Amino acid sequence: MARLIAILVGLGFVIILAYSFVVGAYTAATDDAAPTAEHEFHLHPRDAHLQSAGWTGTFDYQQVQRGYQVYKEVCSACHSLRHVAFRNLAELGYTEAEVKAEAATWQVPGINPATGEPVMRPALPTDVFPLPYANNVAAAAANNNAVPPDLSLITKARHDGGNYVYSLLTGYRDPAGYTHDGMSLNEEFPDFTTPTGLHFNPYFPNLNLAMAPPLTSAGQVTYADGTEATVDQMAQDVAAFLVWTAEPTLQKRHQTGFPVVLFLIFATVLGFLAYRNVWRNVKH
Repeated sequence: MARLIAILVGLGFVIILAYSFVVGAYTAATDDAAPTAEHEFHLHPRDAHLQSAGWTGTFDYQQVQRGYQVYKEVCSACHSLRHVAFRNLAELGYTEAEVKAEAATWQVPGINPATGEPVMRPALPTDVFPLPYANNVAAAAANNNAVPPDLSLITKARHDGGNYVYSLLTGYRDPAGYTHDGMSLNEEFPDFTTPTGLHFNPYFPNLNLAMAPPLTSAGQVTYADGTEATVDQMAQDVAAFLVWTAEPTLQKRHQTGFPVVLFLIFATVLGFLAYRNVWRNVKH
């Protein structure tokens, strides 16, 4: 008798748990989630109109060179590029002498051959771009407890990467009075605030980020080719550069891919016609 009661009690618990699970799953699937500021006001990246976009994209190497200049003079103060070596700049059209000269303008950690002590030395083409901070603790301490990400692969690590970088750099706003699709952020979410030390940017997933606007005014960089350095132009150029650092073989891949696809289509059609010719007289 006691065993029967125990079985019935256990069965009752199982039924209650199953009912709770089914009701909870149904509610989660059918009820609309409570709106949040991040959901309502987060914006998808704008089109940067980069030449590298699309299936047939190629690099505008003059633009990529300008983007490298923006990285060097603005972004490198906080962000590393540790998966790129100075010798890779030759792929952008720089000569061997220019690559050596450019590398030498950067300081990288080295060892004094006479004393064995750590020193800073001019970089060589074989060196990778140096880290701006000694470690993540120092990076966080200098950036409101946020470690600036390495930018080598940033456009592959973020959805719609090139457009994301461009939109983020040009997307800083004042949250006071900010509207989107006819909705006012202050009216819809009166409790929304941008904490001290953070900056409002609707292209960032949670709307507030630690990075202050890096591109603040036109002429912040003086381009060697004479292009007017507006904020929008600088954002486009550095986005193009970071697309290249993330996938330097993109142009070659596109140039190779289409002939391969066309050949495979041709071979498939040829194989199908051969199959029909060989087996046309065979009856099932």
